[in-house]
Amino acid sequence: MNKPSTMRLAVALFPTLLATISVAQTAPAAPPATTKPAAATPPWKKIPIPPLHAFKPVQPKRIELANGLVIFLQEDHELPFINGSILIRGGSRDEPDAKIGLVSLYGETWRTSGTATIDGDKLDDKLEAKAASIETSGGTASTSVNWSSLKGDFDTVFAQTLDLLLHPIFKAEKLQLAKGQVETSISRRNDDPSGIATREAIKLAYGPHNPYAHQVEYATVESVTLDDLKAWHDKTVVPNNIIVAVSGDFDSATMEAKLRAAFESLPRGEKFESVKATFTDPKQTVNFVEKSDVNQSNVLIVGLGTERSNPDYYALSVMNEIFSGGFGSRVVQNVRTKLGLAYSVSGSFSASYDHPGIFYVIAATKSASTVAATQAMLAEVGRLKTEPPTPAELSKAKDQVLNSFIFHYDSPDKTLNEQVVLAFYGYPADTLEKYKAGIEKVTAADVTRVANKYIDVSKLAIIVVGNEAQITPKLDTLGKVTNIDVSIPPPPKGKPAE
Repeated sequence: MNKPSTMRLAVALFPTLLATISVAQTAPAAPPATTKPAAATPPWKKIPIPPLHAFKPVQPKRIELANGLVIFLQEDHELPFINGSILIRGGSRDEPDAKIGLVSLYGETWRTSGTATIDGDKLDDKLEAKAASIETSGGTASTSVNWSSLKGDFDTVFAQTLDLLLHPIFKAEKLQLAKGQVETSISRRNDDPSGIATREAIKLAYGPHNPYAHQVEYATVESVTLDDLKAWHDKTVVPNNIIVAVSGDFDSATMEAKLRAAFESLPRGEKFESVKATFTDPKQTVNFVEKSDVNQSNVLIVGLGTERSNPDYYALSVMNEIFSGGFGSRVVQNVRTKLGLAYSVSGSFSASYDHPGIFYVIAATKSASTVAATQAMLAEVGRLKTEPPTPAELSKAKDQVLNSFIFHYDSPDKTLNEQVVLAFYGYPADTLEKYKAGIEKVTAADVTRVANKYIDVSKLAIIVVGNEAQITPKLDTLGKVTNIDVSIPPPPKGKPAE
């Protein structure tokens, strides 16, 4: 069908236009413009939000035996289960440099080997038949044994747990199996760019030889022997290094009697002294790891954080929420939403219990926006020091911190776990109760004060993992670049890589 010409369209529309003009000429004049009425308040904003109730978590019963072993008991009769944990001082931060990986291998081999009376495989079968579990593991500051069972099976499962704690055997074939698993992870540790960035950032923040930045290698894994596992066990598993926690459907007096019978006769041993590490702020450097098989960059800005015992911990927690607490935070809104410079961006001014945590900002961005994204992240860090939070930012951040905090401890079991950790690191029992009041007292001035006190861009290092050929402008726009070699040292002679 042929399109009508412009003239024919005009002729066709003329009567309509004429009618419109006539109506406009004869219609009464419109009233003068008035101020647009304010938009009605959305209904959901009218819902009253009551203040949080006073936070009074149910405190577990604490018992300390004459030999130094500490017991926490928390009754919870909601379900017919009993769960327990045995926390033992001494972890990977205390490993010899030549045997990094020892604690991980110990935690794995301990359970799979079993005891003198039952090997690990048969123990698996017995526990599976009862829908129960016993697990061992190694961590940074501790090793642990955890068990769980139905109430009616407690005596049997606890006896097996106690046997594993006090009479383990360490089998060569199970150690070799554990070594193979660790060595497989070593062989694949450079597959993930974000994993590389995180690993190297920790080294930059703490220092490459700091025990919190230990990196396992083939040689350190292969150096671990059965005698090393036995020696570690004998050194750490003494009652004055142990905290036992039990929660679930039981009577506290009856449970206390059972635990006293199990542990009270154990002789006190030498108290385990963990390593005393030193921490120095990283230097303001730009570091790069080449990953030629990717088309984007992982950028991580890193420095030292703080400890939870710091009196400024509350203000730093609120500052952290304003800076990087979810989609409404400054770093997400500005770097990702407004500027569109990152697929994802986040950060944290973290606090550890007995050593500094890490302050970091991390983003994934396309190669061409690597420098721009890094500059935008640094700008947001600087803005914490110069732009105090608005009343809305402060109120929202404090609400989010408190709401998330409350839900971390909304059950007796969660509260028990935190009380055990607090006791392990020597914190007062009322630490949790003080948290709510501490957050509520934080002001905008407090946030700006701690930002200026604890954040120094000259003490933040940058690590970028990406494809150098695609990064434009070049990284040296940010400063002198140091290339980091992440190649994996080969296994000891005669030992093939997994």
